[in-house]
Amino acid sequence: MSDIRTRLLPPFLILSGIVCLSAYPLHLLWPSGWEWGMEGRHYLHMILVVYAVLGVFLILAARDPAANRSLLIFTAWSSIAHGLLMAGQAIALDQHGHLTGDVSAMMVLGLGLAWLMPAKPAPRSEGMLRTAGPG
Repeated sequence: MSDIRTRLLPPFLILSGIVCLSAYPLHLLWPSGWEWGMEGRHYLHMILVVYAVLGVFLILAARDPAANRSLLIFTAWSSIAHGLLMAGQAIALDQHGHLTGDVSAMMVLGLGLAWLMPAKPAPRSEGMLRTAGPG
């Protein structure tokens, strides 16, 4: 990974984690951009908890992004998929505020992580796993 990406990834993870942790206040301040019309609040509370936990783990992953690569891959691809689905729903349901709210946040998170993704670690050779001893 290029040096610029290596330097940008930890602050990007911290900022992304903060945005995930801010989902609840964002939905209160800007409901047309962050809250989908729902009769009950059960789904909203479940998804907010999931994003809060993700936010904590993204902030923790900033310490050693390469060691948390599987979390980052999951976050990137699930965010892209989530953002694309929400974009289609926002257009179909005529709720365009979401295109500049949660849809754009998911796409920036997913595409940003995909671009900044740490390199896949080199495979460990089988010989390194053996202990030295009589042969």
